[in-house]
Parts: sequence; C-alpha cells; structure tokens
Amino acid sequence: MSDISIRKVGRTGRITLTRPKALNALTYAMCLNIDAALKIWATDDDVAMLVIDAEGDKAFCAGGDIAEMYATGTAGDYAYGQKFWHDEYNMNARIFEFPKPVASFLQGFTMGGGVGVGCHGSHRVVCENSQIAMPECGIGLVPDVGGSLILARAPGRLGEYLGTTSTRAGPADAILAGFADFFVPRSDWPSLISALEKSGDWTLIDAAAVEPPAGTLAAQQPEIDRHFGGETLGDILRSLHSEETAFTAAALKTLGRNSPLAMACAVEMIHRLQGPTAEIRRALTLEYRFTYRSLEHSDFLEGIRAAIIDKDRSPKWRHRLDEVTPSMVSTMLLPLGDAALTFDDAQNRERAS
Repeated sequence: MSDISIRKVGRTGRITLTRPKALNALTYAMCLNIDAALKIWATDDDVAMLVIDAEGDKAFCAGGDIAEMYATGTAGDYAYGQKFWHDEYNMNARIFEFPKPVASFLQGFTMGGGVGVGCHGSHRVVCENSQIAMPECGIGLVPDVGGSLILARAPGRLGEYLGTTSTRAGPADAILAGFADFFVPRSDWPSLISALEKSGDWTLIDAAAVEPPAGTLAAQQPEIDRHFGGETLGDILRSLHSEETAFTAAALKTLGRNSPLAMACAVEMIHRLQGPTAEIRRALTLEYRFTYRSLEHSDFLEGIRAAIIDKDRSPKWRHRLDEVTPSMVSTMLLPLGDAALTFDDAQNRERAS
C-alpha cells in the first residue's frame, strides 16, 4: 500500500497519510508528492479547498522518517539530510502560503514533521486524543518545519516553554498556543469531511466546532511567563533555580534531558522571530541554518541514536547545560551563504541570508 493518498474528491484536493503502523511518519517521497499536488491545485479551479487527514487512531503524523538521515549522516554523508530539509521546508512554505483554505484533521500525535504538514493551514482541527508537540530538542535538533514561527507567535512565553521542554499540548492547549483552531469530536469527522468534499464550504468547520475539554497551560502560564522570559537558556535556568515549586522542579528535570545546544538555539530563534515582521520564509531560513549544520556540528545524530536506534534513552550531549555560550549559538545560526535555503516558487524570491 502506498504511504500517501493524493486525489481530488468533489470540490476538494485530498491528502491522506496512509502508514498508520509507522504513526504516519513523513518520508522524503511523501514530502515531494505533497508539494507536487500543492503546485497543481493552487491554480485548479475545481479545487475550492484542501482537506488533509491521516489513517489510524494513534497519530496524524508523529514526525519525519529519519532512519535514512541517520544512516547517511553517520557515514559522513550530509547531503541527503540537507536535501530532505530543503525540499520539506519548501513544502511547508507552500502549505502556509496556499491561496485557498487548507483544513487538517489532527488526531493523536502531531509532532515535528507532522506539524509542518498539519499546522500551517487555515482550519486546523483537533479532537479528544490530539497531542501536538515540537520534541526536536530531545533529539538534538531545533523546532523546525516552520514550527519556530508558531512558537514565536504563541501568547506570553508559551513558545519558549513548549519549544525547549517538548511538552505535548492536548486539544485546548494546542488551540491556546496557536497550533490548532477548532475542536470537533472525532465521531463527527467522517460526516464533516464528506460534507466538505461535496461542497468545498470551509465554514462548515466553524459550525461543527465546540468547546474543547479544559487544558493545563492556561493555569500554568503565570509561572511559564515568569520563568521562561529570559533572553537566553541560561536566564531561563537561573530563574527556574530561583524558586522551588512543583512546576520549576518538573521543568528543570525536563530541560536536563534535552540537548543544551539545541535548546539554547531554539530560544534564540524564537526571540528572533517574535514581532510583526516575522513570516514563514524567514522562520524556515533560520531553521535551515541549524539543520544544515546539525548532522556535523550538533547533537542530532547522537539524539537519534539514543532515542530511536539503540533506544537506551541516554544521549551523551556535547555540552552540559552551563557550557553553551552565545558564540556557539551564533555559530549554528550564521547565514549559509551560497548554501542558504531557496524557495522554488514562480516568483523565485531572492535567497534569504
């Protein structure tokens, strides 16, 4: 069976991820197929909107399929990973900038690469078991696929908190943080999707939405804003150490597991993207500076080894929490010159530095 189903149904362009046994993890071929469909449907008058969903109950998409990236990277071949990210980020930008409504139905886990497919549309739907997260710092990477922009736009300091701790957001918290828009009970999805296919009327989603079950982030936000408002990861750590509460203890424990370099760079990236001038291409360009270098100069390969290959959950990071300096962060986020991310749209916008 194919990993993805791309077709036109009624008034919609339909994309369904079809590898539920792999939690619909996103392969390079899937990225290319999605991007190719987006290019065609953008000017297809028969397509009024897009509907993106996935098979299975456990996950919309739990992330990118990075086995090949690990295999090539450990062999000293960094070109495959760099090409994967380049083309994936182009697809992410195309979804974000798509000229028609894009509805996504995000059951179960939506993480990493799944956020890049499911969380850049105009109508992002969650249900009872939805769990959305950017867990990259746990494997030595930074929040990418445009997720850094969502984090930068989150209210208060939720972005810094979710980006560094990899905390999973349930339906209400995902809506609060800006990863989703609507809560629709899962049992209502088949009939809603069928109605969208027949009519192409995206306002049906608004009519079907109800209040989600209560989340936890709203109650925690005063502490999150107080402790995650520093300019650097070091500032955040010092603030957390200054108080002994259940929240600070839990946050410190989580931060102690993740890659120090990745977290420090994530904080810097989120701060650079805050403000009215930030947009998706700027975010993806900044992310690519880190990911382009990550196979050779970060904790990424070690993080994959510990989490996915050997599964010992004991990564040996390059630095301790107190060892990451501003110059290390700057080095990972320096412009790439001729290697910088480019976007292959018709306008052929200039390469961002």
